[in-house]
Amino acid sequence: MPETIPKAMAEKFAAITTLTDAFCAKHLNEEYRQVIHQVIGALARKRPSPLLKGKEYVWAAAAVHAVGRVNFLDDPSQSPHCKPKAIYEFFGIGESTGQNKSREIRDLLKMGPMSPEWTLPSRLAENPLVWMLQVNGLIVDIRRMPIELQQMAFDRGLIPYIPALQPR
Repeated sequence: MPETIPKAMAEKFAAITTLTDAFCAKHLNEEYRQVIHQVIGALARKRPSPLLKGKEYVWAAAAVHAVGRVNFLDDPSQSPHCKPKAIYEFFGIGESTGQNKSREIRDLLKMGPMSPEWTLPSRLAENPLVWMLQVNGLIVDIRRMPIELQQMAFDRGLIPYIPALQPR
């Protein structure tokens, strides 16, 4: 279920996502497109929205880069894979401008390497941060805990699915 975009931000959201959609169609995939939309939506819902200041193509490049950083987009072993230079060239901005705006997004949304909230759905299973939870004061990998604890964690929205119920 997509989250709503404030009416005052709908036009800005549409302008930025149109740009990112073009990049995703050429260089990435639908999964990246959806997570990038989530990032731009989160920025549009902030009060006041940072998207009100700055050019759409700069925000578009920065959003792509920010999601790419979380998901190691510049790692050649990943597919898809894309270097930051290609992102900035596509949007016609300088590297320092893109890096600075990307850092602003990552700071605003508390995005770090492997942030569970911004990890591509297909990569959640391999992201250890998704599965580390505190149980009785100890940090545990919930995938190694009894199914009852996994169910409780899932019911509380702490994990995206119940690992014990997934096919191996």
